[in-house]
Amino acid sequence: MLPIGSVVYLNEGRTKIMILNRGPIFSAETPDEARIMYDYSGCLYPQGLDPNNVFYFNEENIDKVLYEGYKDEEEDRFQEVYHHWVEENKTSIKKGTVPGPLR
Repeated sequence: MLPIGSVVYLNEGRTKIMILNRGPIFSAETPDEARIMYDYSGCLYPQGLDPNNVFYFNEENIDKVLYEGYKDEEEDRFQEVYHHWVEENKTSIKKGTVPGPLR
């Protein structure tokens, strides 16, 4: 899992994306559906956050890491806790899919 601030190219993408968040969760459209989670949310680089242009993607959608964000012992601990939480909640939260490349 990449740290916040990392900059990547997505598969078949031509635009740099900066990671803003890990594990964003969306409510399901109906109460009997599972919630949906992506690995990351990101924004266009170098423009930054535009609430109308937030991208959601998963680890498998990343083609190339251009820059890895800041990492310290708190980041290491976050990743341990996060991976444990994902494992515990995998039946109630469905992983989202990306329908195609971001261009």
